[in-house]
Order: sequence, then structure tokens, then C-alpha cells
Amino acid sequence: MSSSLDRQQAAFASGMSAAASKLTGGTKRALAPPSPSPSVGSTASAAPAGGSTPRKDRDTPGASGHAIVYSQPAMTGTGDSIIAQMAYAVSWLRTKDDPQSYLDVLGYLSGTNRAESEQEYFVEQMRRHPQIQWIPDPTLSEQTWRSGTYVHRPTIPNVKTKTQLLAYLQKKTDASGVNVKDLKDGWPDCEGALAELEADHKILVVRWKKDGVAKTVWLDDPSLFHQIDPELKIMWAKVEVPSLDTIVQRLKGAQQKPTSEDPRDKAAAPKVEKKKKRAQRRTGKSTNTHMEHLLKDYSHMKR
Repeated sequence: MSSSLDRQQAAFASGMSAAASKLTGGTKRALAPPSPSPSVGSTASAAPAGGSTPRKDRDTPGASGHAIVYSQPAMTGTGDSIIAQMAYAVSWLRTKDDPQSYLDVLGYLSGTNRAESEQEYFVEQMRRHPQIQWIPDPTLSEQTWRSGTYVHRPTIPNVKTKTQLLAYLQKKTDASGVNVKDLKDGWPDCEGALAELEADHKILVVRWKKDGVAKTVWLDDPSLFHQIDPELKIMWAKVEVPSLDTIVQRLKGAQQKPTSEDPRDKAAAPKVEKKKKRAQRRTGKSTNTHMEHLLKDYSHMKR
């Protein structure tokens, strides 16, 4: 019995020693975790000892020592989108008194080197813009996308002088004023002319309290202006006006009803709650004649 156990023990020991020799007998190899891309340290350590730089490192941008920041966009001047280009075109045409061709507009926007299809699309959008007016070429029987000229179409057209402004105000059929912001869309330097017309009492000007810039203008009549003696202005300013409470009391003392109620009486007056009246119930035509004494309406007898 003991001999069989000894043989099994010896066989087990020999098997374990053989397995250990297989595991430790080979060369050790360091296992590195998988990486989707080599790191900077691994590429630098992999460089040859002779000092030559691999071709991959030589072709890498920024390998010369100047770091490239990819998160910052390059300066491209005007925007490339149609909306941005159209805004610049409107601003440029606003400064021009003479009509401009499409080549002049594209030249200002540095767009003459674009593809012909892009230029044609831009011209089509210019003709649809509400602030740009297209003037067809009268010498051509059939217009193309290259024909015609372009001018700025202001919010208030044909108002660039004092005479034109007065004529525009006289033609208005309502009493509304003219917004100075809309006026500056076609007449940017109108501040001096507005100040002169205001001094001559030909227009009424409302200004912002913060900086005194003109906000709205109305038509005025110089014949309605009368010069007032400065001494009279001083005397008028010295007159003390009684308070509202005093005026109400004096009017009541003279048996007169003031147009405005006394605020103290209004505050002291008790509030009377109005009771809601309950609507009387209407009864339809009685069909049960034998029960008329039971169906009779007695709601009017309620107190």
C-alpha cells in the first residue's frame, strides 16, 4: 500500500518539476499593454543611436520646434458664407454713390478667383437682397447674371439733403415721426443737417438722454415759434405751484368738484363688497298638470 502511494507521489513531483522548467526555461519577454497609437516617448526612444531622425519624424508638422495650435482658425479676412459676404457687400455699397458692377463687388470681397458657378450664385442672391437694388443694362435685350449694376437700397429712399428730408416729412399722411436710425441708413452724416433744421425750427428732434444723439424727428412750423423774453421765463419759474392736496381742498371749499379726487378720501373710503345675484331658475312648460302645486316656483320668496 505504501509503495503505491510513494510511486504516485514521485510521479506528481516529477510532473510539477517538468511544468516549472517549461515556464522558466524560455526567455522572459515584457508584455506591454496594447496601444492604438505610439506615444511621443516610444517614438523618441526608438530613434537610432547614430543621431539620424526617421523619415516619419522629419515629415511630422511641428517637428522643428515650433508647436502648431490646431484649435485656432486661421485669419481669412471676410467670412466665406453667403450671409457674411452679403453683409460686407451691403456695407460697401452703402458708401458708394455710383452704381457698381458685380465684378466691383466681387473684387472688394476677393471673390473674383472663385468658380463661375459660385459667382453666379452670389449674384443671384444679391439681386434678391432687400437692401440691394439691381439696375438692368438698358442696352441688352436679354439680361444675364453678369449684366447690370448694383446700388444700395436704403430704408428711406431718396433722402440725403435737408430739402429732401423736409419734402419727405411733408408727404407723410400720419403724425408719426421718422426714426433717425432709418434715416442714417441712406444718409449716414445727417447729424449736422438735423441740428441746423432744429435751430431754424423746421423740425422737432427728440434726443437720447444719455448722449444727446437724435432719436426721432417730426416736421415743425417756424411760424408757430415765438421768442419769449428771458425775464419772463425767470419769473415764470419762480411761481410756486400748490400741491395736489391743497388744490383739492381749495376747490371743495369753493363748492367746486375737482377733476381729480382727493387721494386721502380715496384711501379712506371703505370697500363695499358686491354680492353676486343668483340667477333665478327658469322652469319649462309644465306637462304634469296634476302636480302643478308641487312644481310651482317659490325662488322669488327667498330672502
